[in-house]
Amino acid sequence: MSDLRPPDAFRSPRFGQPPTFMRLPHVREPERLDVALVGIPYDGGASYRPGARFGPRAVRDQSSLIRPWNPVLGVSPFERLRVADYGDVDVAPISIERTFEAVEREMGRLVEHGVIPVSVGGDHSVTLPILRALAGRHGPLGLVHFDAHPDTWDEYFGSKYFHGTPFRRAVEERLIDPRRTIQVGIRGPLYGSDDFAFHAQHGLEVIRIEEVKERGIASVAERLRRLAGTPLYCSFDIDAVDPAYAPGTGTPEVGGLTAYEAVSLVRALRGLTLIGADVMEVSPLYDGPGQVTALLAANLLFEFLSLLALQRGAR
Repeated sequence: MSDLRPPDAFRSPRFGQPPTFMRLPHVREPERLDVALVGIPYDGGASYRPGARFGPRAVRDQSSLIRPWNPVLGVSPFERLRVADYGDVDVAPISIERTFEAVEREMGRLVEHGVIPVSVGGDHSVTLPILRALAGRHGPLGLVHFDAHPDTWDEYFGSKYFHGTPFRRAVEERLIDPRRTIQVGIRGPLYGSDDFAFHAQHGLEVIRIEEVKERGIASVAERLRRLAGTPLYCSFDIDAVDPAYAPGTGTPEVGGLTAYEAVSLVRALRGLTLIGADVMEVSPLYDGPGQVTALLAANLLFEFLSLLALQRGAR
């Protein structure tokens, strides 16, 4: 696996070379990989501020700061996993349907080879075709969804597909099991009192930000335990984090997770059976000095890789 490890020296990519996630090799052959880091540079499903199409590029840049050892989880993911930067999906900026087809096709290719995809968006609409590909192999999935918004609205501007609808469509298409779905960090103003009627009807669990703050991370971690033993996907919208820590996103909401809480809650997935993950909605056009949002997203990716490495070691 040494040919897939990041460079030993702590350095940025060489001048003139494009950056890769965590300075890893760029590998397009699924048969060589256990985990693929995949960019999905699409934001045609965004309803407010654009720019998430540049998210993968920004996260690649900031991920050059990642070192190989996770001292909290006690693992070096690059020692246990064959992981590389798979590159970007060839999206169609003018068509959400064609973009979905491209994402599902590329994810399907990875899944065929038993590769676990860890993706960077891009707006949250593109999680839907990822789920289509994974559910095609595993059946209806469990889901942990970190977000400020439930993303279970029915339509927007007459369209069933945008970044506020993916999990409603996923339930309707039986890609996820709503009774094995937990949404964490939900907050902010809504369109009306019936915005969670869909949750009540189908049994999705919501852990609002008030519960996270008042009861603490350990309480949330305990509630996540009920998802053990089932194939699980984790989708992390960066706007789950307060804009004081992650301003670079299209639909910010105040009163969110701190960066520490975000990383700790991802670590709380330890022991669950992850079959894929993503970090969505990083929009570097609105990021703060030092690209702090992209840096946080890069660290969340590293935590996902660490979880997958522990999972591999437990087999």
